[in-house]
Order: sequence, then structure tokens, then C-alpha cells
Amino acid sequence: MALIETEEAARRLARAIASDISLYNEEKIVTGLSNDDLFGTLSEEIEEGRALFKSRVAPSLFDKNFYDRAIIDILIRSKGHLKSKMW
Repeated sequence: MALIETEEAARRLARAIASDISLYNEEKIVTGLSNDDLFGTLSEEIEEGRALFKSRVAPSLFDKNFYDRAIIDILIRSKGHLKSKMW
């Protein structure tokens, strides 16, 4: 499979991976946000997603942090309505 070479495709992949993490780990996300330990609670899932993203995009695109931004947008911003020590 060819590496993703465009920023738009890399963003879409990052968001798709983050969405899958969100979809399959809703309970862990709520717990992590409630306990102010989201990244510790989901460390395995986040790192597995990062490895997948890195394996599918050109190195120059990986360095642009599209994956980290997608994690913030999808796992944190979308859960802003939840009670958390973080906010």
C-alpha cells in the first residue's frame, strides 16, 4: 500500500483513527476525563493508533502532528460537556 502523501488525506486518516478510538472506548474516555488521566487511561489505544498513522503516511506528514490534533479534537473537545477536573 502506498503512503499517504497529501495533508488532507493525512488529516482524514488521523480523524478516522481517533474516531475509532472514541467509538470503542467511550467508557474509558469518560473515566479518564473524570479522573484527569485521559492519556494514561488510553495510552495503549492512543499509541496503537499513532503507530498505525505513522505506518500509513509519509514521514514529512507525520511530523505535522495531524494525529495529535485529531486526538484532542475528537477525544477531548467533543466531550467538553462532561464534568472534569481539566476544565
